Amino acid sequence: MVEVTVTPQSSLADRPVAVQVRGLSPSQLVTLRASLTDEHGECFQSRTFFRADAAGEVDPGRHPALGGSYSGVWPMGIFWFLQPDTLFRRLVKRDVAGSPFLVRLEVFDGVCLVTGPQDQPLASCEAERWYVGPGVQRVPIREGRVRGALFLPP
Repeated sequence: MVEVTVTPQSSLADRPVAVQVRGLSPSQLVTLRASLTDEHGECFQSRTFFRADAAGEVDPGRHPALGGSYSGVWPMGIFWFLQPDTLFRRLVKRDVAGSPFLVRLEVFDGVCLVTGPQDQPLASCEAERWYVGPGVQRVPIREGRVRGALFLPP
């Protein structure tokens, strides 16, 4: 049974996570896709192609991506190379304290350049990427012409 995991499943956006795919056939070619929808409903995604090792595993921190959104060994590449489906959109988090970005990770058999509703992933999981740690208080600042926010630790 194929399984994709993100460890830790919930983390701050600037913290590294480990992505692992297990249960593949040795040397199986797969597509790893990350996708998220921002607060304005815009979709962002990245996809990379990997060949499983002799144990049937893929680890972007150890195994090089063969192509797609990036190539080479980039442990966090699947997150760093998220691109908008609509040109000229930027990935910006407005509600930094209220909710995380939910990044869906999916593994597909073979090289999948485009996936449609009929394409079923071999495995999937979801990662939470928070922008403010637990207990941090956000205080809006409005002083003269200065605008900003002060983040106070717990």
